[in-house]
Amino acid sequence: MERELALEIVRVTEKAALESAPWIGRGDKVNADEAATSAMRKMFDSVSIKGTVVIGEGEMDEAPMLYIGEKLGIQQGQEVDVAVDPLEGTTLVSSGLGNALSVIAIAKKGNLLHAPDMYMEKLAVGPALAGRLNVLDPIEVTLSKAAEVLQKKVSELSVMVLERERHQPLIQALRDSGVRIKLLSDGDVAGAIAPALSETGIDLYLGSGGAPEGVLAAAALKCLGGEFQGRLMPENPAQFDRCVAMGLDNPLKVLSMEDLVGNDDVIFAATGVTNGEFLGGVRYLSNQQAETHSVVMRAQTRTIRFIKTIHYLPMFTKNNLA
Repeated sequence: MERELALEIVRVTEKAALESAPWIGRGDKVNADEAATSAMRKMFDSVSIKGTVVIGEGEMDEAPMLYIGEKLGIQQGQEVDVAVDPLEGTTLVSSGLGNALSVIAIAKKGNLLHAPDMYMEKLAVGPALAGRLNVLDPIEVTLSKAAEVLQKKVSELSVMVLERERHQPLIQALRDSGVRIKLLSDGDVAGAIAPALSETGIDLYLGSGGAPEGVLAAAALKCLGGEFQGRLMPENPAQFDRCVAMGLDNPLKVLSMEDLVGNDDVIFAATGVTNGEFLGGVRYLSNQQAETHSVVMRAQTRTIRFIKTIHYLPMFTKNNLA
């Protein structure tokens, strides 16, 4: 993919973040999400791609825009798969909490998994543990292997887990093993990326979360040299059949990085809406300006760019610029 596309994609996540930011702390996650979704969809009209949404806001009859199968971009240039989460962490924004992001991943057509909207068992690690663990292993085995590779005691490991009732057995097992646990209220994508960022101090990300978010996290981890493994968790025959209809011959198999994001180039971009583990949130300045903090990464070159942008809000709003 053309490297210029990376900056174009950041403009889209910036726009979505800025439009959702006024809803921070207002207790209204629906309007926050709608603001981000509408802004992202409009900005895609200026991007030089022939894009198709493979992960978005739902099926055509569930979402008015950014629905699965929708065409994006000016329909010139490269044919690409597009995975989006205009506001990853709607509850975080409504509650004024950290780690809310606007996220996009792009890969050549046919490379991103068409992940169904269901739970996925997840294991995410940084470069040091890539290829060394298995999501199917018992938790005790996973921790022992990780400690050996990282040359740490098990008690020195830090594990991030979404704080959910379904994770209570996992959390108890982790506590019984003596590891440090960092519980995450929301923000599944940011959580899965954390082990690949040394400044977070996180060694592993474990538990279950949304399958679409798993693909977005896998895209980021490919750019960072980390690894993501997932296994879909259909809860009934209808969900199992849906997996098959979406092209998964064995819905219960472990999904590797290649299964999730292909073996070609991937571009991942995110802009912080609220302050988080590795991105600052939207910050309002004087003189009708606002600052955004974004990251854009490319798997082919393993380039990671952090971008701070100052936006003049009257011009931004009037002309739909970013």
